[in-house]
Amino acid sequence: MRSELVELIRVAVTSLPEDVEKALHHALDREENPLAKLQLETILKNVAYAREHSLPLCQDTGVPIFLVRGFSNPGEVAEEIRQAVREATLKVPLRPSIVDALTRRNTGDNTGEGVPVIHFLPGDEKSITFLAKGAGSENVSRAQMLPARKGIAGIKRFVLETLRSAGAKPCPPVIVGVGIGGTLEHAAMLAKEALLAPLSERNPREELAELEEELLEEINALGIGAMGMGGNTTCLAVKVLASACHTASLPVAVSVQCWAHRYARLRRVRNAWVVEQ
Repeated sequence: MRSELVELIRVAVTSLPEDVEKALHHALDREENPLAKLQLETILKNVAYAREHSLPLCQDTGVPIFLVRGFSNPGEVAEEIRQAVREATLKVPLRPSIVDALTRRNTGDNTGEGVPVIHFLPGDEKSITFLAKGAGSENVSRAQMLPARKGIAGIKRFVLETLRSAGAKPCPPVIVGVGIGGTLEHAAMLAKEALLAPLSERNPREELAELEEELLEEINALGIGAMGMGGNTTCLAVKVLASACHTASLPVAVSVQCWAHRYARLRRVRNAWVVEQ
């Protein structure tokens, strides 16, 4: 499975999922601000060039994050993933960005204590999803324990404050994942998972679908625009996942992702591994 994992990483960091690219084209079609339009045109040229030449979409190839489902041998899978990240660092290549949190020592191969980040999630079908999370967007992501009385209005205020404070730092137009409920760490995980929902699919839970639409409209009304140049599109999509929580608390997390929303999935199909994006 090692070679398939290396290919998974290569596909993710060198090409955008189709729905993300379509959303960027749609943003370009409706943009009226000349500077923002130029930024979107440049982004799309970059996307095409990276795919054609199999080059990373961005020099920051990010923190390697994996969501694993359906495996009964987590130790073996984790080691395969770790070795695949080392191999991909040389072959793709990936920028070696991972350092020790205290000493700042760089291993040179994008591994370290707890990295790659690997989440083993429930599920019967075997699949491994890879998400490359750059520092520009991760640094403006936030989580907070809101008082329960704040409700939906408090959630919306927190998300908007997060994006207003972020400004151009996460390289907009962004995709925003919001996690609500559970506990502090569970809300953060939900926000990350939310980023992997197809942009064009409506949330099956009606109140969450309405919240996504309202937040998208209000974030775009901030006027930050493509790469901070103003205009119509600061955000391409908002995706929300929610969990039950304690009656006395309201955990909320916002995971911001830059326009280079790099992810892909490795899935078992008819006894063969297939990379899907």
